[in-house]
Amino acid sequence: MIHTVRSGETLFSIAQRYNIDPNNLARINNITNPNEITVGQNLFIPLSRITSYQIKNGDTLYSIARANGILLNDLITANPQISNPNMLNVGDTINIPDVRKEIEINGYAIPSINQSILNDTLEYLTYLSPFSYQVNMDGSLSQLNDETLISSARNSGVAPIMVVTNISSEGGFDGEIAHKVFTDVTTKQSLINAIKSIVIDKNYSGVDIDFEYLLPEDRDNYTAFLRELKTELEGINKTLSVAVAPKNRDNMAGSLYQAHDYKAIGEIADRVIIMTYEWGYIYGEPQAISPYNQVDKVIAYAVTQIPSQKILMGMPNYAYDWVIPYVQGTSAKTLTNRQALRLAYENNATIMFDTLSKAPYFSYSDSDGREHVVWFDDALSIGSRLDIVTKYNLGGLSYWTINNFDSANWAIVSDTFRIKKVM
Repeated sequence: MIHTVRSGETLFSIAQRYNIDPNNLARINNITNPNEITVGQNLFIPLSRITSYQIKNGDTLYSIARANGILLNDLITANPQISNPNMLNVGDTINIPDVRKEIEINGYAIPSINQSILNDTLEYLTYLSPFSYQVNMDGSLSQLNDETLISSARNSGVAPIMVVTNISSEGGFDGEIAHKVFTDVTTKQSLINAIKSIVIDKNYSGVDIDFEYLLPEDRDNYTAFLRELKTELEGINKTLSVAVAPKNRDNMAGSLYQAHDYKAIGEIADRVIIMTYEWGYIYGEPQAISPYNQVDKVIAYAVTQIPSQKILMGMPNYAYDWVIPYVQGTSAKTLTNRQALRLAYENNATIMFDTLSKAPYFSYSDSDGREHVVWFDDALSIGSRLDIVTKYNLGGLSYWTINNFDSANWAIVSDTFRIKKVM
């Protein structure tokens, strides 16, 4: 349940209204100081999950199922002791099944992640993906300090995934590096051998390929490389996931999109991570980072090309603060969602909610008199996008990144879904 803070309300009055411990309400919603809440802020209100029910006079299985938001057949299946569903005994206790959809969740992590944050997050993950091994021009791979992340993941029953990118030594995604891999047999084999060696030596469960800004003419070459890599990984019992740019049609222009063949990649990969974020990006004009309307369009197209259960929908775990009016060439400041809420409180800002993108934002003036706008995520925007997972029966979610812990996000995710463990 979501509660939007109104003028005059306090965290304590809201907690009292829902009969919730105020300290627990604060913890769940990223609130460090219970006195610091902001008008327009959307709070996640956790409700207790009923696992059993004592039959009362006048009850039917249909009325009980409807009251608990579950299907009648699910309720009957959970109670095999009931021989005649039309005859209930007052006072008997029946089981209320947990019908939350089970999903997989991937989390990308920069190796510098705080160990406490990592430990807090692992219980919500299926896969942990340390970012990243970078391909060199000769097909060799850069080094990555990932041993602690791998051992932490395995100790928590989370599958570690090796991430391989075409990021150059200068720091950006480089289509020319990928082109060399695709078109030079020696370079390609060197890369595949290097991947297999690390996967085996470090006991990774699989590989994630995140090749971006590829040359448009490498579309078929990329598909061929993925098919060859998949065959090699199958031989050592490892999985393959592929990260793709978010597009809502096959022929979208631009080097970010053109070489990503959704249909072909969906046939090859075990999982496809669709990076449904960065509409509002650090060097672009202010807007929602992961707007519901745009994400929905991308996923609606994706499920026509890729089996829905293979799709992990991308979720951003950050906010952006822009100076306005926006000037091309300037950059936004990256914040956590918690920092965004704190900034709103400090500047006495009213948080607004855009109904098209289903995303919160607020404006404020800094000490130099410059106007700012901040777009971020809250319980309502996150919950809205989670509905897309259910709507299209997706396999799950993928977070960029988990290097900060957003308690509100994980509370609403775990309230909505059961998280699959594959180890």
